[in-house]
Amino acid sequence: MVNVKMFKLLGVMLAVMLIVWAISPFLRHQPITNEIMATAIILILIAVAYFIILFNPSWTKAVFFFEGIVIGVSGYMLLAHPYNIGFAIVGIIIVLIAVLAYLQKLPPSILKWFYR
Repeated sequence: MVNVKMFKLLGVMLAVMLIVWAISPFLRHQPITNEIMATAIILILIAVAYFIILFNPSWTKAVFFFEGIVIGVSGYMLLAHPYNIGFAIVGIIIVLIAVLAYLQKLPPSILKWFYR
């Protein structure tokens, strides 16, 4: 049986891996493009959000809302045409889910992930 400490350790390892993956193009001296910047921003913020949710589960809704805004705005501003619309739509969907979770208007099977 896996205990909570093991899940937290695996979560920390995943967040660190996401941060390393995000900064690796900068460390390898690759040319910095808008796609690399957007990917790095999104991966680092997902890792930070994962840290926050891991150690303070009551902040899940707020972090989810913030992540939706960041994914939508950074994807829309930094990526080329077909991809920026997709990231903006994904960001709007994430923000809507977070707002519905605040209002407790989601089905109970989804709300259990926001209220632990």
